[in-house]
Amino acid sequence: MKFVDEATIRVEAGNGGDGACSFRREKFIPRGGPDGGDGGRGGSVLLIAQSGLNTLADFRFTTNFRAPHGERGGARQCSGKAGEDLVVPVPLGTVVRDAGTGELIGDLTRDGDRLLVAQGGRGGLGNTHFKSSTNRAPRHTVPGSPGEHRELLLELKVLADVGLLGLPNAGKSTFLRAVSQARPKVADYPFTTLHPYLGVVRVEGHRSFVIADIPGLIEGAAEGAGLGVQFLKHLARCRVLLHLVDIAPPDPGADPVAGARAIAAELEKFSPELAARERWLVVNKIDLLPEAERAGRAAALARALDWQGPVHAISAATGAGCRELSQKLMVRLEALRPAEPDAEESQG
Repeated sequence: MKFVDEATIRVEAGNGGDGACSFRREKFIPRGGPDGGDGGRGGSVLLIAQSGLNTLADFRFTTNFRAPHGERGGARQCSGKAGEDLVVPVPLGTVVRDAGTGELIGDLTRDGDRLLVAQGGRGGLGNTHFKSSTNRAPRHTVPGSPGEHRELLLELKVLADVGLLGLPNAGKSTFLRAVSQARPKVADYPFTTLHPYLGVVRVEGHRSFVIADIPGLIEGAAEGAGLGVQFLKHLARCRVLLHLVDIAPPDPGADPVAGARAIAAELEKFSPELAARERWLVVNKIDLLPEAERAGRAAALARALDWQGPVHAISAATGAGCRELSQKLMVRLEALRPAEPDAEESQG
């Protein structure tokens, strides 16, 4: 299934049913009073987060969602049937905005989260409500109110603890394959990753975290060059970013320092908040260097970048250093989690 992370849909709640104008008619009761029932409530439209979904592709062709109307009230004070609510499943991590104003309506991050996006109309009042000592035969009723309707922009931001950054062919997909069961495409040409991949890294026992791999960035990405910028939003929920740098690029003229600085600059242009996120430098492909040079080259790269955060040297192809890096990430993530507000409390 094609990966789709944005969609625009129209939702329409049902109208409330009209109240009825009716009078009691029974044998031997010559002056029966008003007995018109109320109209039924219109159905509402709700979105529900469902863990089995991982793309918004279902909304490419089905873009209109309409809940049923409430039924009209009946005689003998019978209320009309309420319209059933329409529940639309969406992937976890879906952000919902009003397409016209851009207003944030909700963020569905947990399995089973429900969000009301269009309220059904209220049912109207039957003439029973308007009887009084001075008005024994009221013919006044109240029609049902219309249901809400609006256009929504759905934006998927994948849920991951760790995000991978880097130039094309920096080894991000190879690293994801080395530490998880995810199997993104790996090849010796740029942009083999065309959409985000998620992998679960199991350290030991029940300790695990999720890594997100996005397409590689190139200089000018913030202005639309390449593929990665449109997927940078998927790193917005990550607690830690891993910046992978190819220490031995195949092109002799390529400068790992310049490439790393270009990525940092594009990240800053895209989102200063994301650029300020905790970021670790991961020097990859050390297996291509003589063993005696590996530590020195990694340290030199970090000094040239004036890197203040953690630095790790690995080989995603051979697995060297990957397990140690995963363990340190797990420890760091466990230290970060208590400092964050409880997810349930933040959902209100």
